[in-house]
This record gives sequence, C-alpha cells and structure tokens, in this order.
Amino acid sequence: MITTKPKLLEQVAIKVREKHYARSTEKTYCYWAKQFILFHHKKHPREMGKVEVEAFLSDLVVKKNVAVSTQDQAFNALLFLYRET
Repeated sequence: MITTKPKLLEQVAIKVREKHYARSTEKTYCYWAKQFILFHHKKHPREMGKVEVEAFLSDLVVKKNVAVSTQDQAFNALLFLYRET
C-alpha cells in the first residue's frame, strides 16, 4: 500500500484539528498560509524564511492597508505553519 503525505494546507488543517482549535481558526490559518504562498509565487514555505515573512506582513499593511489585528492574525497563522508542519 502506497501512502502519500498530505499536502501542506491539509497538514495545517490536520494539526489545527489535533489541537482542538475552532473550525474558524482552521479556515483562517489555511487562508493565510495560502495567501503567503501565493504572494511568493507558489514557493514552498520551507524555501522561505524571515525575510519572506516580513515582506508578506509588510505588504499587508502598506499595500493592502489591513488593520494591525489582521496582520497579527496572519503572523500567528504563519507562526503555526512553521512550527507545526
């Protein structure tokens, strides 16, 4: 039997569920992880680091004019992404 590792966003969802976080948190973390990847032209997070995270979060504030709380939410999602997957 061949088993394949779940895709990255599926891994995030699985980890969120394992920690018994709310369904809304799962959706939010997956959303921000996807936005981060798309922002960097579908580059895998393991190929990126602090510089790319800072660029993404800065873009949210400077170009997209998001609230500080939204930037914090995106940051927490990326922190989860890097720590848990």
